[in-house]
Amino acid sequence: MTMPKSDVIIEFIRRGNYVKVTAIDTASGIEASIVGDPGAGKETLERIAVQKLEWVLKKQEQ
Repeated sequence: MTMPKSDVIIEFIRRGNYVKVTAIDTASGIEASIVGDPGAGKETLERIAVQKLEWVLKKQEQ
């Protein structure tokens, strides 16, 4: 299940040597966060955060 970007809000917070990326589902308000290396690139961190959000949403359905 790949979520359209219009249904997800992405937030990046840089804290020294790491970045916290939060993906929020606009329909349910459920969010998932990851912490990563800023050198990994914005697209990579965003993709991983959205994948984690998809996992969380799928787990909620069970």
